[in-house]
Amino acid sequence: MKLENYALGKWMAGDGDGKPLYDAITGEQIAEASSKGLDFGEMMKYAREVGGPALAKMTFQERGLMLKQLALHLISMKDKFYALSARTGATRIDSWIDIEGGIGNLFANASLRRQFGDQTFYVEGEMAPLSKNGTFIGHHIMVPKQGVAIHINAFNFPIWGMLEKIAVNFMAGVPAIVKPATLTSYLTELMVKEIIASGILPEGALQLICGSANGIIDHVSSQDVVTFTGSASTGKMLKSHPRLIEEAVPFNMEADSLNASILGEDAVPGTEEFDIFIKEVQKEMTVKAGQKCTAVRRIIVPEKLVEDVQIALGQRLAKTVIGDPAVEGVRMGALAGQEQRQEVKEKVELLAKSQELVFGDFENFDVTGADKNKGAFLSPFLFLNTDPFNNTDCHNVEAFGPVSTIIPYKDLNEAIELAKMGKGSLVCSIVTNNDKIAEEFVLGAASMHGRILVLNAACAKESTGHGSPMPLLTHGGPGRAGGGEEMGGKRGILHYMQRTAIQGSPTMLTKITKQYQYGGDQVEYDKHVFQKYFEEIEIGETVITRKHTVTQADIVNFANVSGDHFYAHVDATSLEGTIFEQNVAHGYWVLSKAAGLFVDGKKGPVLLNYGLDECRFTKPVYPGMTIGVRFTAKEKISQEKKDENDIKKGIVKFLVDVYDETGETVALATILTMVKFKNQD
Repeated sequence: MKLENYALGKWMAGDGDGKPLYDAITGEQIAEASSKGLDFGEMMKYAREVGGPALAKMTFQERGLMLKQLALHLISMKDKFYALSARTGATRIDSWIDIEGGIGNLFANASLRRQFGDQTFYVEGEMAPLSKNGTFIGHHIMVPKQGVAIHINAFNFPIWGMLEKIAVNFMAGVPAIVKPATLTSYLTELMVKEIIASGILPEGALQLICGSANGIIDHVSSQDVVTFTGSASTGKMLKSHPRLIEEAVPFNMEADSLNASILGEDAVPGTEEFDIFIKEVQKEMTVKAGQKCTAVRRIIVPEKLVEDVQIALGQRLAKTVIGDPAVEGVRMGALAGQEQRQEVKEKVELLAKSQELVFGDFENFDVTGADKNKGAFLSPFLFLNTDPFNNTDCHNVEAFGPVSTIIPYKDLNEAIELAKMGKGSLVCSIVTNNDKIAEEFVLGAASMHGRILVLNAACAKESTGHGSPMPLLTHGGPGRAGGGEEMGGKRGILHYMQRTAIQGSPTMLTKITKQYQYGGDQVEYDKHVFQKYFEEIEIGETVITRKHTVTQADIVNFANVSGDHFYAHVDATSLEGTIFEQNVAHGYWVLSKAAGLFVDGKKGPVLLNYGLDECRFTKPVYPGMTIGVRFTAKEKISQEKKDENDIKKGIVKFLVDVYDETGETVALATILTMVKFKNQD
């Protein structure tokens, strides 16, 4: 069977003979892959001209709901992906990380729509005042890049590697061309076929190359983004491509690294932390047969505990059942192919020249339910390096399989130095219940690591573990790890957008951003804004309220009702040395009174108060002062209906500007109200 590429809106097999792909368990040929005949330049043009505009015109809310719908669709047919994933050598747990972990990225990124407005672009940060009288301001907006995201992925996670990347660029409004590693591309092809068949994505949003993509970077332009996951050597070669330099194309590299796990000096045998450490390291060595960019390659332990760790870890590794993932009890499958097995074998032989092999054998290990000579099976290998500052291969050579090295340290400073000798890592972990050890290690090692897990008994049961990057946190690392960042919640989405500073009057920038900018024109209407439906409310629409003169009784009554008897409010004899001239009104009374002034109490389209943002009390309010409110529609965000019986509604953000008799602002806040749509269709 020849795998198909998805290009220019149609499925097509590559010309001629393709690269044969094999079952990692049985050694049988599954398919062949070829990209011959594909026109990469046309594919990129198609993405920019068809997929890009379709995604860019969608709002963040629409993009998020699209991802949610896609995630629900894919999770409903997950068993189909599990069945094929087993042929990559993956156990059920390995496949769960790849399949449901990948789909989980879609769900997580879909939820990020709540951090964005209801526009096709993003208004970033706060307004910058640029003039004395406030008539000239600046702001930043971010718009989707008008290019394509090219994702060059590794073989170890053929589903997760694709989904964690496209979820982000789709949220940003940018189309993607995915190039999975050919070795396991048959699993990626299956999922892409289901994605395309669903019709959930707009045409041109996603294209797939199963064979070689050599030459695709020749066609990139300044609006494109290239991401790469794989070996550091390949990444460096791609990163130096002249076209990337000429066009200043963003290149995000996530390379395999020599990650470390550190055992704290307090975590001695008999403690929960010691047991957690042994279990975590064994898991990281054997999950995906060690074929993870985040796997533990260096096991850094106090020198007095080296023997204990070696014995305990050796015992757990010896109990690890290797074999066909379909057989009950198998805990470690095969490597992805014979090429990987041979490459790992060569690296193991190289490491054995400078350190002692204490567990593992190329020939003498058992395989359950399969022929170890036909499948790409390998025993776990554990080394001991008693002189890691001089015998440094363990800090430079990565065997991308179930291989790790125990390294002793004398004190915490030495542990930090050893961890940093990996020359930049995606992740490290430290297992300790001592907060001082944790603090010193994290602050000392953070500069050379993209992520640090601090693990102890308090979080172990719910921890996702050393090797699990999370969608809302950045995944990447400095130096050898590539210097890039993936995922990271909102941060990841912004990688695919162009940040542009805009300058002008508050009124003009309000019109451009669709968010009210302080100082802009405020329009009053006869009808109170609380009596208007979501569609009818205009940005900049303002209610100028009646006024209220503050009394001492207001302050005393609020203190009694709230229980807030802070001295500045109730004890005039205690004000010496403070900024206050007399008893000051509670800030929350000011806000509460503001609500009393701006609220229209009659039943109308407003359903409820949804929350409060950005509350500031900017000037003391004393008895005798008179306050009023300028209540302005600031931003509107529609919400999806949760089911067919739900009310169609949206969130309207209102600026609450409380001012005194001089016109000076005394308090600023943003309230969120849930408002009904007039049109419920």
